Amino acid sequence: MSTATNALTCHRFTAMASPCTLHLPPLPQTAEAAQAIEAEVHRIEHKYSRYRDDSVLSTLNASAGKACTVDDETAWLIRYAMVAYEQSDGLFDISSGVLRQVWNFREGVCPSEQQLGAVLPRIGLRRLRLDNHTLQMPADMELDLGGLGKEYAADCAAAVARRFGLNHGIIDLGGDLHVLGPQPQDNNGEKPWMLGVRNPREPASAIAQLPVYAGGMATSGDYERYFERDGQRYCHLLNPQTGWPVCHWASATVLAPTTLLAGTLTTIAMLKQAAAADWLREQNLHCLLIRPDLTLMPFAPH
Repeated sequence: MSTATNALTCHRFTAMASPCTLHLPPLPQTAEAAQAIEAEVHRIEHKYSRYRDDSVLSTLNASAGKACTVDDETAWLIRYAMVAYEQSDGLFDISSGVLRQVWNFREGVCPSEQQLGAVLPRIGLRRLRLDNHTLQMPADMELDLGGLGKEYAADCAAAVARRFGLNHGIIDLGGDLHVLGPQPQDNNGEKPWMLGVRNPREPASAIAQLPVYAGGMATSGDYERYFERDGQRYCHLLNPQTGWPVCHWASATVLAPTTLLAGTLTTIAMLKQAAAADWLREQNLHCLLIRPDLTLMPFAPH
């Protein structure tokens, strides 16, 4: 459904198990554009969902151990993930989803070292081969694009919006944002959107605001899925090399030219733990790290 608020049209729907909102300018083509954007997000969800037996991802995983052909879009996404894997020293790994088989966040149970030892050898994107459009996965490997899907969909949604001539507004897919352009001004000036960063300990409220003119904004945090035991917080962000959750930062937020890049960098930052601050400085982007005690550590481009 769509409602007009603050000179923008808000179109809401659910996709990728997340509430999604399109904040678009009220132009004659906006209603049609909103439907096209929603359709594009659902297309990506259906294509890469691990919950659908008929998805491309499920087909690839079922074909593990055999060479199979992938389409242009899938090949691009996997190559992107392979570059992220190399540039993160193996921390960003789309083959690490098998760890969810031994972590029970719903019941708050940690795996045994024996359980971790059984799945860790199955992880490691270096074992995957992609030659043009031919993908060869080891028989014990399983890919999970959950760490890329919403962010990629936000960028694709933005591309659809621009094809309809919508150059202002915000695409929000479950908190992964793509800003189409600055707030429209009567005097043709540019005014940024002030976008809130969630308080990691009170996620319904904002702990900071960041000015954004255009591009992607994403946050990774230890509050999305977690349990506490003996005073220790165990979150869903798992180091693929050890199998254990990260614990150094409460959240990491990055502004980047695309939502996909922003989301990738926030995930890597969380996984790098203490080394994240120096690593983020090297990226030369607007970033905000938040410690578990809610101390803010902002970074700006040089």
